[in-house]
Amino acid sequence: MGRKNRKPRGDAGGADNSGLNRAQKRELKDCIDKVLDLCTKPLSMGAKEWDDFIELRQVIERVEQLQTGSGTHSQNRAENIQAFLDWLNTHGVDTTNVGICEFKGYGYGLKAEKDFKTADLFLSIPRKLMLTLDSAKLSPLGPFMSDDKILQSMPNVALSLHLLCEKYRENSFWAPYINILPSSYNTPLYFSTDDLQLLKGSPTQGEAINQFRNITRQYAYFYRHLQTNPLAAKLPIKDIFTYDDYRWAVSTVMTRQNPIPSVDGGHMTYGLIPLWDMCNHQNGQLSTDFNLEQDRGECFCMKDFLTDQQIFIFYGARSNGEFFVHNGFVYKENEHDSLSIKLGISKNDPLFGLKSELLGRIGMLSSRNFSLHMGSEAVDTELLTFLRIFVMDEESLKTFQNKESPELLEVLGRAVSPLSPELELKAWDFLDTRASLLLKMYPTSLQEDEEMLNQDLSEAKTSAVLLRYLEKKLLMNAIKYTKEIKERLPLKQ
Repeated sequence: MGRKNRKPRGDAGGADNSGLNRAQKRELKDCIDKVLDLCTKPLSMGAKEWDDFIELRQVIERVEQLQTGSGTHSQNRAENIQAFLDWLNTHGVDTTNVGICEFKGYGYGLKAEKDFKTADLFLSIPRKLMLTLDSAKLSPLGPFMSDDKILQSMPNVALSLHLLCEKYRENSFWAPYINILPSSYNTPLYFSTDDLQLLKGSPTQGEAINQFRNITRQYAYFYRHLQTNPLAAKLPIKDIFTYDDYRWAVSTVMTRQNPIPSVDGGHMTYGLIPLWDMCNHQNGQLSTDFNLEQDRGECFCMKDFLTDQQIFIFYGARSNGEFFVHNGFVYKENEHDSLSIKLGISKNDPLFGLKSELLGRIGMLSSRNFSLHMGSEAVDTELLTFLRIFVMDEESLKTFQNKESPELLEVLGRAVSPLSPELELKAWDFLDTRASLLLKMYPTSLQEDEEMLNQDLSEAKTSAVLLRYLEKKLLMNAIKYTKEIKERLPLKQ
């Protein structure tokens, strides 16, 4: 009698909402276990880092093959724009002064439908339209979130799962917004191994690999958690949680999230702001705010915009490496570009203790990342201070031990050196040598990069080559800067 209620089984047995039969589900589980195993291994350096990445990438590619046909599918964004605008208008957003338009080299952006002056309000979005952590807590995901420490401590991950749940939730309030989002992104998570190999020698390659490792580990963790946690039973993504979907959701959040005040105004949280998030970046100044009285986000013009011009906003003072990894683009005219380099004092240095103690008094670690900048001030105060402590002899170190911390930072970071010309030369020689070595790690020259950029490359390859080109320019600028400083030192003849 009981057999009548059993579902028929195929040759391989038991497919469910995931579309996989029993054998495929078993293989997928093995792949998930393998991902977690690979991601718990200590981080490797150098060539081994790339080898580990390739191994992990191969496992994820098999996961994607098994999940083909499930999850996100491409859609025509243009066909959904009017429904999106209607949704905005219905909920109090005035869209008469801005339009959604495709711009060459930018994709979709906002177009001015009239002339705007600097500081004019061109867009306001009420909180109720935003996809936020607060709305996540009130959604079916809320109980699952409250039970998971990762979701409690990582708002970007919680927002990603919230977005996915709403994508598959029947009659989601945010469906018109979700339907106009890109179906893929130009973040490194979508790059092929050949694309990422173009960043050989670049510190950004390691950041991209580390991001891939983190996202795949998160995916594997939540895949397993969704299958075992009873609180996930009613979530719409429980049986269709694919890697491609998670990559899409994470990239959406990375490229579009904004900090906003919580409902009670007591702290800052994060959210996706429809329409606002279609504005592209340009040099300028921050011109966005949140109006607590009217409970809405407001966007003001950072400069004059004429009718039919694209309206840009300023995303913030970020390096091109940050834009590349987290936003999926490289901005050639970036006035705030910088290159992160890691410097440290060897524990084999006989003066390691004294130098570390001095660095600690001004809040610096003995090993950390510093930034090289474009323009006439390639070296900032923090890096200059570290360089001087790095080359100090015992006598100099003892001299500075008696100074108070605020005075210490002011003295060591000023343009006029507190050290002897000979020690100052050693400091700049060290940076000159380090920058020159970093430059040699790139397998291509600046000229070769320029020639590649004139070719018809994919968007991913263009971004990678342009990034390494601009990183080399930063290193060359730093080398030029150190040589100019050394030429001005009053050394004894």
